[in-house]
Amino acid sequence: MPAMNFDHPVLSSLLPVVLLIAVGFVAGRVRWMRPESVRDLSNLVFLVLTQALLFRTMSSVHLERLDMRPVFQYFVVAAVLFFGMLLVYGRDARASVLALAGIFSNTLMIGVPLIGLAYGEAGQVLLFTLISLHALVLLTMATLVLELQIAREQAAATGQQRQLWRTVGQAIRSALLHPVPLPILVGLLYAQTGWGLHPVVDKPLQLLGNAFGPIALVLVGITLSQTPMGQNLMAAVRLSLVKTVLHPALMLAVGWALGLRGLALSVMVVAAALPIGANVFLFSQRYQKEEDTVTAAVAVSTLMSMVGISLTMGFLAWLPA
Repeated sequence: MPAMNFDHPVLSSLLPVVLLIAVGFVAGRVRWMRPESVRDLSNLVFLVLTQALLFRTMSSVHLERLDMRPVFQYFVVAAVLFFGMLLVYGRDARASVLALAGIFSNTLMIGVPLIGLAYGEAGQVLLFTLISLHALVLLTMATLVLELQIAREQAAATGQQRQLWRTVGQAIRSALLHPVPLPILVGLLYAQTGWGLHPVVDKPLQLLGNAFGPIALVLVGITLSQTPMGQNLMAAVRLSLVKTVLHPALMLAVGWALGLRGLALSVMVVAAALPIGANVFLFSQRYQKEEDTVTAAVAVSTLMSMVGISLTMGFLAWLPA
């Protein structure tokens, strides 16, 4: 019986993620972290580690150097799927969180090593172009829509209808001052100065940013250990199918129809096939919407993507250039 090849790009990228979630699951089961402490750890990841990662990532982005055509097509597909899912799930605040889960990929923890191993430096350049705007575009879009929905739900609950322009203005303000879009925008503006980050500042930001992925995935495992999986499994599977099957299929169809070919098409389709990113889990905890479903879906989509990404990459290799 041949030994399993752990050097395969998909396995070598996804197995560490599975193991980190498993470590968190065991830690939660044996009560190394009390349930009441999970929210505090979530706040640490969301309000400290995420800020450092996003600001540092964006502080070196120069928009004029980026190849935007493949990335633009990626975001068009993501937006269409996002608003389609909103209609399916009911156009309320919880629907925004579920729709975000259907389009937000784990581009850092899984995407960077996977694309590097499979497509080399040229593929990573394309992926880094996507990563530089991934959170800015998708999280800002979801935050703005969710804040609008919350304002509408609050108005319906109180019976006080606010003028539309005030509702939109409040939603935009809340979106821009949100802990995710704000460091992205500040980092992007800082990047345009060309000053760079002094090592005294850059090194702590790098260490904090590097801690984001492992701690966030351990936190997913801890939360998963406290989540009634039986009640959420089918919803998690459906959401995972959207993320790992429907999202890349739409990206492939739209990209091909618009003339995207070769390496650019492969990287964008594989990026769409990646499992749900931990940012969605933190997003759901922040707004306290669909936390159990999203937690389960992060784990399920990671397991499903082991097969899905392998099939996707095989199919892309078969396509004519």
